[in-house]
Amino acid sequence: MYRFPIGVMLESFRLPDRDAIAAAKAIGAQGVQTYCTSGEHAPENMTREKKRELLRMMDDAGLVFSAICGDLGRGFGDPELNPGLIEKSKRIMELAKELGSDIVTTHIGVVPSDPAHDRYKVMQEACRELAEFADGLGSHFALETGPEPSDVLKRFLDSLGSRGVAVNLDPANLVMVVGDDPVNAVRLLKEYIVHTHAKDGIMVKRTNPEYIYGVTPTPEDVRGATFYRELPLGEGGVNFPAYLSALDEIGYRGFLTVEREAGDDPVKDIGQAAEYLRRVIAES
Repeated sequence: MYRFPIGVMLESFRLPDRDAIAAAKAIGAQGVQTYCTSGEHAPENMTREKKRELLRMMDDAGLVFSAICGDLGRGFGDPELNPGLIEKSKRIMELAKELGSDIVTTHIGVVPSDPAHDRYKVMQEACRELAEFADGLGSHFALETGPEPSDVLKRFLDSLGSRGVAVNLDPANLVMVVGDDPVNAVRLLKEYIVHTHAKDGIMVKRTNPEYIYGVTPTPEDVRGATFYRELPLGEGGVNFPAYLSALDEIGYRGFLTVEREAGDDPVKDIGQAAEYLRRVIAES
């Protein structure tokens, strides 16, 4: 039997913190992930008392933070914006440490397939600075898969010369956005994977990932089109038995964190997702 603890993205419940933490405990999760980018969880708003209260709620529920989400929604492809985004990311990594997590997950935009692309160097420079900072904390700044194929991401990570910038492997993003195989991604990125999302979906229409992630403007003729659809676990294009087997083969023992960004009944969907994962694990 595989040994993967199950987590859940706190915001997926669409409930206040206390109720979401209680819901995570009720479905038998061992951990949660939460956004610390804006609002009350942003580093600049998390007073000492707020941190203590959040940790008390977590302790009372017997939960830990599987990771902290530090996605600032801009990526790191703009050299003029990067200084501010990098500093905010550093503060989020420090906050994550205070909350007991060594992992901050994020999107950095779309890594170009051509290393000679101007944006490639800009993203490298930002990630090298963040990798050095993460190394100093004993943490990981984990890039979420999906905006580019896994082989492109691996070449980019290899170029950084550090494990401070790592991988949050989201299998659904790979399927929905670039049509990549999550099992192959696990094997390619094995030395970098520190956290995973449990999410499923299908690609509806192939397009340039830069449109989906807002890196370049979407042309008028495809604006408003449906490019992908998120689905409950086991109903999309992710082969979870093969995916979990691959994670086990590489020795991954971290969290499978359920993320549900669609659907009308998130509490029900997340509970069913956790049960589905437990069933696949039990049948392994």
